[in-house]
Amino acid sequence: MNEAPVSADGSADSGTGIARAAPAKINLYLHVTGRRADGYHLLDSLAVFAGIHDTIVARENDSLALSLSGPFGSALSASAGGESDNLVLRAAKLLRERAGAKAGAAITLVKRLPVASGIGGGSADAAATLLACDALWKTRVAKPDLAAMALQLGADVPICLHGRAAFFGGIGEEIADAPKLPQAFLILVNPGIPLSTAEVFRARKGSFGNAGRFNNAPKGAAELAQILGTRRNDLSEAAIGLCPVLSQVLEALAGAKGCLLSRMSGSGATCFGLFATEAGAKDAAREIGAQQPRWWVTASALITDTRTLDPVLP
Repeated sequence: MNEAPVSADGSADSGTGIARAAPAKINLYLHVTGRRADGYHLLDSLAVFAGIHDTIVARENDSLALSLSGPFGSALSASAGGESDNLVLRAAKLLRERAGAKAGAAITLVKRLPVASGIGGGSADAAATLLACDALWKTRVAKPDLAAMALQLGADVPICLHGRAAFFGGIGEEIADAPKLPQAFLILVNPGIPLSTAEVFRARKGSFGNAGRFNNAPKGAAELAQILGTRRNDLSEAAIGLCPVLSQVLEALAGAKGCLLSRMSGSGATCFGLFATEAGAKDAAREIGAQQPRWWVTASALITDTRTLDPVLP
């Protein structure tokens, strides 16, 4: 574990570079509310984060360079575009260009989150890179300018940059803090099949929904689950059509002892179960993992402020 002090933005100076956690983003609900003339869908969602995360480490260097490690580093390297088109490098290049920085950075991405899995891994990596490189280069870019860069990189990057439980709308640029959420725990399950966000949106059918926001703070995990139960993920049907095993994943979560709610996150294929206790989440994760050893299964706390996370240096 990293023992360096963590700053107000969640970055840690390891002595040899700046480290930043890039946590999984979880859509507790996701409504598709419309579509713009340019084809982009309008969304309404409540996003939180999980304790499981990638780590970005930015060190001084003459040029920009990226190295990958971690359980899913090789999968990312082999994906379309590979390292050369990684959002991490795109984020660093964009910041350097907009801020007029002259320095480079040797960036290490410790990839612990599955690739193309609906939990914003690439978006979280990009957001963490913006923050880490801004700290490394001492460019001190204003928050609105960082947010504009984040939106240019992708629809999920602004909420990952925001780093706190929030409702988001539009194409990701409209962010409003959520009411205080109770302590809760999650199981994340991914069957090991990547899903293309663009393909899921293309496969979606049906009418558009309304926003599902709420103002009152739930008093506990059970009340949170009750509120979320009247909401949905509008991409689930399309994702299941493309990846039928998702029905089995959701069934396994719903049948787990203590599970208060099961749902797909984002465009899939990761699904989550909501639990009131850490012990309950861990027990259920062990059981599902034993039954489906090829699935990626992990238990985690529900995180409402990513600045509390230790970057966990490699």
